Amino acid sequence: MSVTASAITKTFGSYTALGNVDLDVPSGQLVALLGPSGSGKTTLLRIIAGLEHADPGSGRILFHGEDVTAVPAGKRKVGFVFQHYALFRHMTVFENIAFGLNVRRENRPSKSEIADRVHRLLKLVQLENLGGRFPSQLSGGQRQRIALARALAVEPKVLLLDEPFGALDAKVRKELRRWLRHFHEEIHLTTLFVTHDQEEALEIADKVVIMNQAKVEQVGTPQEVYDRPASPFVYQFLGNVNVLRAKILADAGVLPAGAAALQSDGLVYVRPHDVAIATHTPSAPGLTAVLRFVDAAGPQARLALEEIGTRAPIDVEISRSELEQLHLKVGDLASLRLRQSRSFGEDYAI
Repeated sequence: MSVTASAITKTFGSYTALGNVDLDVPSGQLVALLGPSGSGKTTLLRIIAGLEHADPGSGRILFHGEDVTAVPAGKRKVGFVFQHYALFRHMTVFENIAFGLNVRRENRPSKSEIADRVHRLLKLVQLENLGGRFPSQLSGGQRQRIALARALAVEPKVLLLDEPFGALDAKVRKELRRWLRHFHEEIHLTTLFVTHDQEEALEIADKVVIMNQAKVEQVGTPQEVYDRPASPFVYQFLGNVNVLRAKILADAGVLPAGAAALQSDGLVYVRPHDVAIATHTPSAPGLTAVLRFVDAAGPQARLALEEIGTRAPIDVEISRSELEQLHLKVGDLASLRLRQSRSFGEDYAI
């Protein structure tokens, strides 16, 4: 079931939550709506679900080409999972999952059919022995999987997840997002999930929709948006990035001659792992910087440096073995070159 949002605008008084937003979600894909707080991603998700409505005369929502803009939320056949589970505390796990089926007025399955569906869903979310427990007896990760099973019980055409792992600790989040990726590969249900966690979106989504200030900045696969960001915002939002003045780099021989004049904003963007570092040699081309801090915990060493002339901060990531070979210590000078950098006007691969 494909999902299309066309020219969606939503305002709350003088505040614009969405400004003429378009979105296309191919059938069967797992798509992340990624962006900072206030970017409009949850508002867009709720409009797709029918829980909110776009401004009068603004845009349309289509499911597989069928216009559902005026269709009430309860008839759109959408499964919605909230950040804080929204499980009924007085009901067992089994009763929570069966709730959407039991309250149907039309086409309600028989008790045996409901029981069979609930048991199949409990097995699907790998909690088949917990049907008799209450939500208070479950961990956060288990509650979220039960909330997902409840959303799936009504056999939705589209699954919508609003910050599904936001209330969980880091370890459980990591486990659940991997589980969600494998789970999606089994059911192939068109799924949109909202997150502000870049790592989460890049790890599990087929496609990432990056939102900022009520608009879509870029849409692409995780690799596309990370390797070829469409704007300075996307570059800085997806992982660490150094922002350096092109003129300083050109003067230091780090950029090609005349490159500073080609930058649209006079800035160059470079990831920490794309900065090559060496012990300082005065005669050699390179940006001179002083080492201020070293964090060697983990597989990669993270170095914080300061450019000598402008005192601009520069982060560098290298292997621990490379750090050992450099014999650098805090306060030492180093020479920096760029393996690959980006400006918005011209691309450079140095």
